[in-house]
Amino acid sequence: MATKKWAVDPSHSEVQFKIKHLMITNVTGSFNLFTVNAETDDEDFTKATVSFSADVDSISTGNEQRDGHLKSADFFDAANYPKIKFAATSYENVDNDGSYELYGDLTIKDVTRQVKLDVEFGGVVKDPYGNTKAGFTINGKINRKDFGLTWSAVTEAGGVVVSDEVRINCEIQLIEQQ
Repeated sequence: MATKKWAVDPSHSEVQFKIKHLMITNVTGSFNLFTVNAETDDEDFTKATVSFSADVDSISTGNEQRDGHLKSADFFDAANYPKIKFAATSYENVDNDGSYELYGDLTIKDVTRQVKLDVEFGGVVKDPYGNTKAGFTINGKINRKDFGLTWSAVTEAGGVVVSDEVRINCEIQLIEQQ
């Protein structure tokens, strides 16, 4: 088997999250600067060594004031914890269609917890320029408070402003490194 190295194609990838606001709608955010690196045996991603890192300062929700609050010590504390990191640890329930569960260590604010992500493998193709690419749709859920993101507020009526559950949604395209 030949070992292959892969890196993210940032112009064809996105890392997003959704969180309930006032428990009535979702707010979507993204990280605009991130890396993904993988090492596989041939093109078998179900045993890959995978690492991910996002630059907290690149967070964007479409609202500058909210983004500043998310970067502050109330949430991610970007000044002291500039990166969010993930490293794959195991793969389970691999289906014939390429779907599987990816387990790994997620680190936010120096707190590391194992998380489960559902991965849908889109396949491997050659692009028009001769590059070999692989595509993935990745979804998961975490509890933000498990990672020290404990800021909370309540409305006048006693309602929750921001939910604890955060949904993760990613579209990742990797390009084989020559």
